[in-house]
Amino acid sequence: MAREVERKFLISNDDWRIDADVGTRMRQGYLAGTERSSIRVRVAGGQAWLNIKSATLGVERLEYEYAIPAADAEEMLERLCEGPCIEKTRYRVPWGEHTWEVDVFEGDNAGLVVAEIELREPEEPFAKPPWIAAEVSDDPRYYNVCLVRHPYREWSAP
Repeated sequence: MAREVERKFLISNDDWRIDADVGTRMRQGYLAGTERSSIRVRVAGGQAWLNIKSATLGVERLEYEYAIPAADAEEMLERLCEGPCIEKTRYRVPWGEHTWEVDVFEGDNAGLVVAEIELREPEEPFAKPPWIAAEVSDDPRYYNVCLVRHPYREWSAP
């Protein structure tokens, strides 16, 4: 069984950029989202994936990911996905024994910056960088599937 253990945090400042890589632009959309799961297509760095994720709130979810042809993914994004697509640049930032992923959103979600860390276990200890602010792992507004329907620009207060 595939699973993902991921925690999400807001960012307090731009100091993360000091140790970040050059970033990878991503575009992703959702083919379906139900009470039990979501099906996402993502294009990044010339590659593409189909992803099925359980709709569980919290840090641990089932996740299945499969590489697909980039041309197929582009067509799915244009013709099949619920709009608007999520557009963001993902930066990888090494810190301690882990690598954080910082997503800087664009388009309808411009202004939103979220850091994520993937862990092996929900209670695995990790070093928290000084630029990390509040944890939002349990707040569904920050899930990408929710950002399609309720973009950050529409929020009254983040």
